[in-house]
Amino acid sequence: MSASFPARRLRRLRKNEKMRNLVQEVLFSTNDLICPVFVQEDLKERSFVKSMPDIVRLPLSEVTNEVQEIKDLKIPAIMLFGIPSRKDDAGTGAFVDDGIVQKAITHVRKNFGENIVIMADVCLCQYTSSGHCGILKGNTIDNDTSLETLANVALSQAKAGVDIVSPSAMMDGQVKAIRHILDENGFTDVGIMSHSAKHRSSFYNPFRDAADCAPQFGDRKTYQVPFTNPREAMREIESDIAEGVDIVMVKPALAYLDLIAETKKSHNIPVSAYSVSGEYALVKGAAQLGWINETDIMSEILYSIKRAGADMIVTYFAKKMAAHLNK
Repeated sequence: MSASFPARRLRRLRKNEKMRNLVQEVLFSTNDLICPVFVQEDLKERSFVKSMPDIVRLPLSEVTNEVQEIKDLKIPAIMLFGIPSRKDDAGTGAFVDDGIVQKAITHVRKNFGENIVIMADVCLCQYTSSGHCGILKGNTIDNDTSLETLANVALSQAKAGVDIVSPSAMMDGQVKAIRHILDENGFTDVGIMSHSAKHRSSFYNPFRDAADCAPQFGDRKTYQVPFTNPREAMREIESDIAEGVDIVMVKPALAYLDLIAETKKSHNIPVSAYSVSGEYALVKGAAQLGWINETDIMSEILYSIKRAGADMIVTYFAKKMAAHLNK
């Protein structure tokens, strides 16, 4: 036999599906998925989000049906986002006992018990007149006043029955403030999954349509991480860990796989990633034009996020991916 033939033939392990399954290195299951759920106050029927095909805002009356569908797909967790009927400068709707998210948490807990993990976003952008994630003094975000409000939001969600609060406002010290108020009030079992490295990103634009939370002036450059600064992102993660966070998050996911990998390598803590609205919209838009196969691209993206090191993924593809995995 000629010595020119390769001695190592890696394709031997790819010759049929059973062999490929046997040596598959990255495994993905429905247990890796968290499904976002938008609930809108005073809404009478489902309302589709124009910039996010197949994603809907739900009235409270439709939440049970939605969560049942999610549960039936074997997805273990939901992430609740609320859209209030009224906004004010103090973001009051985010922390009142009868707020839309608080009602949704209570509703899901009553109907599903411990059979699904209830997570809820802790932020103010949907609830403030300004559309900013914190409380304003003049035209400036007041970090420490915002911390007090965010802590009250988390406490109200804990009282309603949430499993995990998920602060996304990017205020310095938010994890410490939330952990303190939860523990002080006896909610030591409520976890915190912080949006630790939340970048200032154009990938959020469709979400702002879905949650009606675009800033009314300026931008969020003073409190979200610049996408040019990976060391700064890692310092944010380290700060949250020092403050007692239970799960850290990198957000967005696809353009920040390096940071997911670095976080997994550097820290012994569960790592989540948020595959955000812009990532979803890009795939859906191209698929609708017939340029790509939606299922194939969806799978490749989500597997890449898992391969980078994410233990769990918040994604608008959660239901579609779960249906694909369950086949």
